[in-house]
Amino acid sequence: MDPTDRESACFEAGIKFGALYHQFAGTPVSPRNAASLGAAIEESIENQPFCEAVTVEILTDELEAELADAPAEYTELTGRFMEVEIVVDREGVGVTARMEMDDGYPRMRVDSVSE
Repeated sequence: MDPTDRESACFEAGIKFGALYHQFAGTPVSPRNAASLGAAIEESIENQPFCEAVTVEILTDELEAELADAPAEYTELTGRFMEVEIVVDREGVGVTARMEMDDGYPRMRVDSVSE
């Protein structure tokens, strides 16, 4: 059985999150470069098929707290330092998906589906 348009659109959102997280996790980040890194992530993922919009908020308050007593001026980007929204449209089905921390884990989930 072929997947439905809804299933295909949700799958596309998952693909975008997989690419985003595994491409950028581990990237050096500091409060100084957080905005430019967030913009670069957005632009990179928006290049993918069916992607309508990507919003990446790198949480500078979290970064500053992490770096308060650190010997370095940067840390590695992980899910706990960002909140992400991805919007895809495939065959007229729109999916909005989000990544936020959930009990210490960067949870990626479908927020809404519209036809």
